[in-house]
Amino acid sequence: MTKALNKYANVTRDSIELYKSLCVQCQQECKRATTKGIVVKPILSKDFGSRAQVDLIDMQCMCKVSYRWIMVYQDHLRKYCVLRPLTSKRAAEVAWQLVDIFLLLGAPQILQSDNGSEFTSSVITELKVMWPDLLMAHGNLAIPESQGSVERLNCDVKDILTAWLGDNDFTDWPTGLRFVQFQKNSGYHSGIKQSPFKVLFGRDAQVGLRSASLPSEILERLVS
Repeated sequence: MTKALNKYANVTRDSIELYKSLCVQCQQECKRATTKGIVVKPILSKDFGSRAQVDLIDMQCMCKVSYRWIMVYQDHLRKYCVLRPLTSKRAAEVAWQLVDIFLLLGAPQILQSDNGSEFTSSVITELKVMWPDLLMAHGNLAIPESQGSVERLNCDVKDILTAWLGDNDFTDWPTGLRFVQFQKNSGYHSGIKQSPFKVLFGRDAQVGLRSASLPSEILERLVS
């Protein structure tokens, strides 16, 4: 940014930030570095919903409208994840999104976060206010191997999102986040040897008639 200000005149900082938010190359440079060479030790869970993870990805370098963060929620056993755009990292906003997820998939017994136990405790406190019957504990994520697993998930989400924006010539990353969630859940996961979607629902994710056993020539002739 300093070089641009030295080379050009009458260009405001807001204009530069707007250009950066619309530039795919700038978005790619904002990606978090991937973690390599880490041997990941899986966190043991008894069943679906026994332990889950919630973390935040900083998207301020790809700011779109009022959204600046991605909330990543994942069940440890099934590896099924839910992605939500956030305007802030306040515990109240995170809790509001989690309640919606919990009322759809059920609430875990243990909730943990790479953002620290204080953040997790604040989120659980907010959840208790919204849902008085809810009772859960916060877990510890101080194990280096576990942190490596979380970092890999977050990097995957941001990498897939950046690729989706480039492939579709799109800048609205909150919209792209829905497609990233579907791709992440329907794709093969080496840890569970299949897709999280199939583990959770017992079948592969469907893409309408594209997933049906119809000849391609018939599919191409379909209009609606």
